Amino acid sequence: MSELFGTLSDGTPVHRWTLERAGVRVRVLSYGGIVQSAEVPDRDGNTADVVLGFADLDGYVAHPEPYFGAVVGRYANRIAGGRFPLDGRTYALAPNEGPNTLHGGARGFDKRVWDVAEVEGGVRLSRVSPHGEEGFPGRLEMSVTYTLDGSGALRIVYEAVTDAPTVLNPTNHSYFNLGGSGHELRLAASRITPVDAGLIPTGGLDDVTDTRFDFRRARKVGSGYDHNFVLDKGVTDTAEEVAELYDPASGRVLTVATTEPGLQLYTADHLGEPFAPGDGIALETQHFPDSPNRPDFPSTVLRPGEVFRSETVYGFSVRR
Repeated sequence: MSELFGTLSDGTPVHRWTLERAGVRVRVLSYGGIVQSAEVPDRDGNTADVVLGFADLDGYVAHPEPYFGAVVGRYANRIAGGRFPLDGRTYALAPNEGPNTLHGGARGFDKRVWDVAEVEGGVRLSRVSPHGEEGFPGRLEMSVTYTLDGSGALRIVYEAVTDAPTVLNPTNHSYFNLGGSGHELRLAASRITPVDAGLIPTGGLDDVTDTRFDFRRARKVGSGYDHNFVLDKGVTDTAEEVAELYDPASGRVLTVATTEPGLQLYTADHLGEPFAPGDGIALETQHFPDSPNRPDFPSTVLRPGEVFRSETVYGFSVRR
């Protein structure tokens, strides 16, 4: 079911689709592929929205940089110096965080209006990213499919093809708040990619043992995280569970399964009005930041004739 959500300043209409199944209601926008809301019950059956967002289009346009609920790309996270080498050529991208390129550049996937078609159980968003968009090579045909399965889990499938060698690393940037301020996290990651002051990986892989990054056993999250965790499972053909976020106050549980090798834990310490620092937690499934400049990291290169596919599943349940 779709409805008009608003109109951009250039007159482009933005629509909203509502997906509902197994007691879960998710709303998705054609603007940025944004997950505007995800309403799920708590242990007492009371339903509430567990993702941060805005009631109208103007809110998203006025507050673009936190990337609330959006599909980000072509490249989620950071590319150092806004450039990368590929097949003997260096590509210069649009820098939008000092010298670096963050989440696809100044006008990435999050600020584009996508074509939307209904599919069984959900919607498929698609668009063509032309060669040279934000400096990335290749004409990229991209789709993102949102569906709710029989349990009410939100399944996100990314697919793409290109007509020239390029790099690709999309993710969803929802901020979750399951109902309280004392979230507990379990994360199947024994290592992180340490970063410098600009949040660019130094190139190493640090063991999390006896550090604040060890979430292999569930514990309270706290603040001060904007780090890529190296998932123990690596790249997989099918989505495997890697994380669980639990809110003791409401009983709500969020599980994360993915095919990706990394997960960015971001505790939103820099959120501003109308939200406050720490109001939400982002669990961004991804390949590693700055991979195009790190040949020892899992590759993000996509070539003609290949089909890119990535899948992430956000499952909702309650603990009594």
